[in-house]
Amino acid sequence: MALGASVDGVAGGVVRRGLLLSGLGLLMGVPAAILASRLIRSSLFGIEPVDPLTYAVVSVLVVIVTTVACLLPVRRVARVDPVTVFRAE
Repeated sequence: MALGASVDGVAGGVVRRGLLLSGLGLLMGVPAAILASRLIRSSLFGIEPVDPLTYAVVSVLVVIVTTVACLLPVRRVARVDPVTVFRAE
C-alpha cells in the first residue's frame, strides 16, 4: 500500500492466493482421501468409504475457513497507515 496499491487490490491478491493454494490442496487431497478410504474399507462399519456429500461439505468448509483466514490479517493490515510502518524503526 505504501507503493500505491489500494486496500481492495491488496485484499484481493491475498485472498486470491490463499484460495489458489486451498484449491490446489483440495485437488490433491480429495483424490488421495478417496484412495486412502479404499484402503481402510475393512475398518469402516456402517458407512461407505466414498461419500460424495461428505467430500463436498468438507471442501466447502475448507474454502470458507481459507477465506476467513485470509481476510482477518488483511483487515488488520488495511487499518495501518503505511507511513507509520516505515517510521516504526
